[in-house]
Amino acid sequence: MAMRLSHPLRPSSLPQFQFRPKSLSTCKFSIQNRISNSDNSRKLVMEVKEKLEKDQHSLPVGRNGRDDEDMILWFLKDRKFSVEDAVAKLTKAIKWRQEFGVSKLHEESVRIVAGTGKAYVHDFLDVNDRPVLIVVASKHFPAMQDPIEDEKLCVFLIEKALSKLPAGKEQILGIIDLRGFGTENADLKFLTFLFDVFYYYYPRRLGQVLFVEAPFVFKPIWQLVKPLVKSYASLARFCSMETVRKEYFTEETFPASFRD
Repeated sequence: MAMRLSHPLRPSSLPQFQFRPKSLSTCKFSIQNRISNSDNSRKLVMEVKEKLEKDQHSLPVGRNGRDDEDMILWFLKDRKFSVEDAVAKLTKAIKWRQEFGVSKLHEESVRIVAGTGKAYVHDFLDVNDRPVLIVVASKHFPAMQDPIEDEKLCVFLIEKALSKLPAGKEQILGIIDLRGFGTENADLKFLTFLFDVFYYYYPRRLGQVLFVEAPFVFKPIWQLVKPLVKSYASLARFCSMETVRKEYFTEETFPASFRD
């Protein structure tokens, strides 16, 4: 038996689905905007490149040199696309790389200081696909070790970590293991150097730095360093080893030295 509706549905009472051209327009604008931004970025890169060639012609060329367009774009982003600021910071960074001898650093050149086990690049990425640079503070004795060699190891490991960046990733994770840390391990100069290197020469490359199991004696040291490291202080997180295990690694990728 057929059922009758007491109130037949009228066409006007049915839901109306309409195609909205605005969506297509918005999408088109978004694409055009990205293309425009890309074009503008390209123009700024060329402007920086030309300025460096004209005013800093003695600077080296090639990878990490004055004509390295990827490096130029990175520093432009860091300086909020200010050409003058990018040129100034790039000039300083390229000169520093040349004077410090970054391109001459290799496994053998830092073998002795690396053998202390005070710092190394972890074999695995963290859960966010970031290379991991680990510092074991209890193995650092500034009164007994050459600060220049420590700085060379630091820069070598930063370069090594950056070379492990997966496609599409831009930052690394720093972990400072403070278990067993004592006053004999304190080194304000080196800690300041570490943050200065990231700020001036590897801007925006440090995604976060974890201070793990910080003892009471470390807290006043951090209060002294904090004003010196500028905005990078906001990247610091004090946490436990259990937090590192749960939030930053899988059981398979958790550093073996952290399992002790």
